[in-house]
Amino acid sequence: MAKYQSFIGLEVHIHLLTKTKVFCRCRSAFGDEPNTNVCPVCLGYPGVLPTLNIESMRMGCMVARSLHCTIPERTWFERKQYFYPDMTKNYQISQFASPLGQNGYMELEGRSPSGESRLPKKKVRIKECHLEEDAGKMIHTGTVSLLDYNRAGVSLLEIVTEPDMETGEEAELFIQELRRIVRYLGVCDGNMEEGSLRADANVSINLPGKGLGRKVEIKNLNSSRFVRLGLNYEIRRQGVALDEGKTIVQETRLWNENRDETMPMRQKENAQDYRYFPEPDLPVFCPDEAFRTSVDIALVELPRARMRRLMEEYGLQQEQAELICDEKEGADYFEAAVSAAGADKQELSKKENTEAKHSAALQIANWFLSDIKHILGREGLALKDITSFRLNPRRLAALAVMAGAGRITGKLAKQTMELVIAEDREPEEIVKANNWEQLTDPAQIAETVKAVFAAEEKTVTELRALKAEGDETKEKRRRTLAAYLVGKVIAATGGRADPKIAGQQVDSLL
Repeated sequence: MAKYQSFIGLEVHIHLLTKTKVFCRCRSAFGDEPNTNVCPVCLGYPGVLPTLNIESMRMGCMVARSLHCTIPERTWFERKQYFYPDMTKNYQISQFASPLGQNGYMELEGRSPSGESRLPKKKVRIKECHLEEDAGKMIHTGTVSLLDYNRAGVSLLEIVTEPDMETGEEAELFIQELRRIVRYLGVCDGNMEEGSLRADANVSINLPGKGLGRKVEIKNLNSSRFVRLGLNYEIRRQGVALDEGKTIVQETRLWNENRDETMPMRQKENAQDYRYFPEPDLPVFCPDEAFRTSVDIALVELPRARMRRLMEEYGLQQEQAELICDEKEGADYFEAAVSAAGADKQELSKKENTEAKHSAALQIANWFLSDIKHILGREGLALKDITSFRLNPRRLAALAVMAGAGRITGKLAKQTMELVIAEDREPEEIVKANNWEQLTDPAQIAETVKAVFAAEEKTVTELRALKAEGDETKEKRRRTLAAYLVGKVIAATGGRADPKIAGQQVDSLL
């Protein structure tokens, strides 16, 4: 048992994919020329008035609902006072007393980052989701600091958890699951490298049963891996300090990825330091029934629920379902292919149709998780581009049906897959043009077996002698020689002979 108990809470900020900023009509986009998407409102000129972007509120409520939060009857904005160069008006419009989402939770479930084990299931409470405007961006070059205000005023949703996590691994899993959720919803691209999803992590340790310790914040973590590494380092650092009789300083620290350690940034502020007061230029927002309905209509099946459904509906293993559901586009592609391949046949019973659907789903899942993902990587295509992929769901389904019916072997199915992508042709056309349809006629395969026996007379003689002896100690050698001959038969037919029938014919003619 660990000497100290850890308490971890996260503050995750996501850029909402609105076309314009949250309180003005400036374009909201990453990568534009610096200081081109600005106006008097987001630059804080005297006398200007903000106007709420209703789409920002709708997207924020979609995230809140997906995290089982309550949307209040009345929600409003406050001014959060702070004096940084990246916020020209010296305050930020945010939410404090009545955020748009309150008292939710997320159920954590999944593998550790190493993939060697599954983490215990845990429910992490969500304290709130609140909408605010982002600050600008500071770029430090030597002794000069440059300011880009394109980001100032961009719609930013902050998700704040209770301190329910205990390890960096749990925090990393939370970030990854939240990223999947917002990408499924289509409200954020989840690109941590571009800053559209970033996290601040709060951590304290104490003796078991003594409650929260003194909190330290690790600021601006832009990868889930850094969240894990930073928190685990900080837990160790604080443990060593307490063992030495030192007092933990409540402060904000930064993660130094080059040195793999946290470093002091500033003393930690309290909420009182920000001097919140209600934003006088924005009215209270009271979501009516029409607004709430529009939020509910926009919700989609989330990754964890979809994973459980795929396991139940298609008989997939949990790890397969998790990998398929990692990206919405990949899961959509998989289900479209299975649907095309597994249409119920009237001549089959319900049980037989279910078995056929499970068989097709398993084949498609195996191809998707290995061959197709490899091909996408080789071609430089992301899963979001899979709609333009030449091996579309209908063509993949056709391949699965042919393989399931024994018309082509697994090896030739993969060769057909490559030609579909290279030549943009139908699988059926490729199989017929190359004469790749599997041989299942025993008499035709028997003729090939005879030809192989004639060419491999020494092997056949040895195998017949071993079979005649019946010595069980030489069974491995018998199986090896038989498999060798079956391989020769399959090779002689250009990979078309059904392996099972080829094996039967080899045994019969021996």
